Amino acid sequence: MLTAKEIRESFKSFFESKGHQIVPSAPMVVKDDPTLMFTNAGMNQFKDIILGNAAAKYKRVADSQKCLRVSGKHNDLEEVGHDTYHHTMFEMLGNWSFGDYFKQEAIDWAWEYLVDVLKLDPKNLYATVFEGSKEEGLDRDDEAASIWERHLPKDHIIHGNKKDNFWEMVDTGPCGPCSEIHIDLRSEEEKAQVPGAQMVNHDHPQVIEIWNLVFMQFNRKADGSLEGLPAKVIDTGMGFERLCMAMQGKTSNYDTDVFQPIIKVIAAMSGKVYGEDAKNDVAMRVIADHIRTIAFSITDGQLPSNAKAGYVIRRILRRAVRYAYTFLGQKQAFMYRLIPVLIESMGDAYPELKAQQVLIEKVIKEEEESFLRTLETGIRLLDKVIADTRAAGKQEISGVDAFTLYDTYGFPLDLTELILRENGMSVCIAEFTAEMDKQKARARNAAAVDLGDWVVLAEGESEFVGYDYTEHDARILRYRKVTQKKQELYQIVLDKTPFYAESGGQVGDTGAIVSEYETIDIIDTKKENGLSVHITTKLPEHPEADFMACVDTDKREACAANHSCTHLIDEALREVLGTHVEQKGSLVTPDSLRFDFSHFQKVTDEELRQVEHLVNAKIRANVELNEYRNLPIEKARELGAIALFGEKYGDLVRVIQFGNSIEFCGGTHVSATGKIGMVKIVSESSIAAGVRRIEAITGAKVEEMMDKMQDNMNDIRQLFHNAPDLKATIAKFIAEHDDLKKQIEEFMKEKAASLKAELLQKMTCVGGVNVIKAVVTMPAEAVKNIVFQLRGEITENLLVVIGSVDNEKPLLTVSASEDLTAKGVNAGQLVREAAKLIQGGGGGQAHFATAGGKNSEGIISAVDKVVELATA
Repeated sequence: MLTAKEIRESFKSFFESKGHQIVPSAPMVVKDDPTLMFTNAGMNQFKDIILGNAAAKYKRVADSQKCLRVSGKHNDLEEVGHDTYHHTMFEMLGNWSFGDYFKQEAIDWAWEYLVDVLKLDPKNLYATVFEGSKEEGLDRDDEAASIWERHLPKDHIIHGNKKDNFWEMVDTGPCGPCSEIHIDLRSEEEKAQVPGAQMVNHDHPQVIEIWNLVFMQFNRKADGSLEGLPAKVIDTGMGFERLCMAMQGKTSNYDTDVFQPIIKVIAAMSGKVYGEDAKNDVAMRVIADHIRTIAFSITDGQLPSNAKAGYVIRRILRRAVRYAYTFLGQKQAFMYRLIPVLIESMGDAYPELKAQQVLIEKVIKEEEESFLRTLETGIRLLDKVIADTRAAGKQEISGVDAFTLYDTYGFPLDLTELILRENGMSVCIAEFTAEMDKQKARARNAAAVDLGDWVVLAEGESEFVGYDYTEHDARILRYRKVTQKKQELYQIVLDKTPFYAESGGQVGDTGAIVSEYETIDIIDTKKENGLSVHITTKLPEHPEADFMACVDTDKREACAANHSCTHLIDEALREVLGTHVEQKGSLVTPDSLRFDFSHFQKVTDEELRQVEHLVNAKIRANVELNEYRNLPIEKARELGAIALFGEKYGDLVRVIQFGNSIEFCGGTHVSATGKIGMVKIVSESSIAAGVRRIEAITGAKVEEMMDKMQDNMNDIRQLFHNAPDLKATIAKFIAEHDDLKKQIEEFMKEKAASLKAELLQKMTCVGGVNVIKAVVTMPAEAVKNIVFQLRGEITENLLVVIGSVDNEKPLLTVSASEDLTAKGVNAGQLVREAAKLIQGGGGGQAHFATAGGKNSEGIISAVDKVVELATA
């Protein structure tokens, strides 16, 4: 039986023998592509070739690509763990042809690999072909069907509709029919009862698709029409985990050697046995799947966070923690301890796991501990919701409350339902679903983008000339309209452009394109599928004219200074803190720079000062730039150039050198470090476990900051009458302030004691209830202390209502003894009603509640209202 490692290598070896270039997997986390957060298919790294934006270096390519599908069109997250074949992270084995071979070779080689190399039984294989579409005016894919008939009997060739057998990347762009290969892994008895052909594409866990052969031969236009592609593309993708299941005679992906080593460790750590309890098994499968996703995301530079791709990773991690917490009894962080077995299983194919092991473990451990605290907070909040619901005589909590727990505190609905069942209660699912639908609608509306068709004025590829020029002659190759959030913008592609497109952490250039007829402002420059796209608010009236493309040089030079400074900071950090420091992200704008790096403790003020001094010394030394373009990657490594984890580099790279600072980089830079002027670090913070962030400014921005600091210092000196020893004067002032504060606190204590005695004397009986009421001018904390002292002295039949005003803000404070609350008196309900008289609101528990407001003139009436309601 072949192992997973052997299967992966056999695929690569087979296609290498067919003249394919074997390329490494692209990072799973996608950078510099606004349309995609994660690599969700093997073809993603070839999008610019498929779209015609770049020439193919190799006509035939094959690889094993790590992919992630959790959101958007490919949303498999909630199925993961519950079935046998869905995953978040998975490997896709694929082969591509860019204008070389087409359907004949793609089908023949797929068959040869599966049947002749892997020895899969052909009688268990089925192929689907596109049946055609009347609405599209497309005929059946007779070409693919006739090729398959050489390998399969006709009853194993199945027609598929447009949904299953016509592949489209997005709503527009390259597309075409596809042919899926399915395998029937059922027992012979099951096959005899129902033929496999009847089970294809019917979600049977043992009759599954293992390989999809996509024949890209059309281009989908914005109006929905199709046109032929000039260069046809073959794009195939085979699920590695599913193939392993078929090859190893298993009925579940999780029973293969891809997952079993991890599951065995989970079982041992939790004291459970895999296969004995269905719910525990689901939990173990969820964790085994998700730990791979989380670890690979971190190695590719994506840390868990509350935004975009980081939020997706945090959501996956928390889903795993929740299953461990609920079903495996794991109340402490434990997933980070799975990293060694993951490395043992996948480290040979993906060595970045071992290289980043310490960081992966630290990030996961901190995230686990944080979410476990969140779960405890959620449980306490849910306990209060349960108590309030029962107090209202109900057994079903509001779906709105459940959604607040989910959305604000990350408390999952199924855990809410589990706790409610244990308390004999339920949740209104319809209300929860309605809230979730509202949130999804808001997200869809925010992200909706309507792309028009490209209007092509001239054929050709766009060339970036911005390393050498900030102005250059240009012609428009193509343009299109883009509508987002009801705003109309236009994207323009130039044949030659000096505009740097946003990438590598550096923001895009702005400026203008100028013709003899008009000037069009460029408000941003983005990179889309390898293409530099210039964003404008209007189109030229004469797009066919000759233009001069002009970059805003002030912003460009500021960006260049900040980008070069990040390289110097990186070098200085490694010198001061150690060579374990690795860049984890950056942001370069004209105004400031941000640099994220691996380090496992706070950088001290002294260390920051050392870093700053080292960088400024190098700036003063005016070290000249050495730029290496189109350098073979091996030569770059020989130079000692630093590469970033999670970045995919080609065979030829660009290297930026300032003395001993040598890095792979595609950004813009100063010609010598002196042009940076000066650097000032303005903050240092933690953004994740083991990852720190430095924010800094350079050049004129440092001058501005120094001027403000000087102005502030002068203002402070004037406040202290230009005292010669300002530090000593301020220290004396603070000491006197603290002394006066203590005197005031003592006075307030005496006043509170006096007020309490006075209130006890004025206690009256209203409707059989002892009532203490008053309106005072006193801070809220002092009022609260008095109320609780009164409550402690008189433990039965007591209602305390105090209205107070502090800094012109009214506050209503109400307390009821336990026997009164048992009779139905509820302080929270009382203050909510009475607070209307002070134009405010509030709440609390049945025995104690407060309410603030805006109208202090209504405080007396509010106090009387509470007494009236409580004694009625």
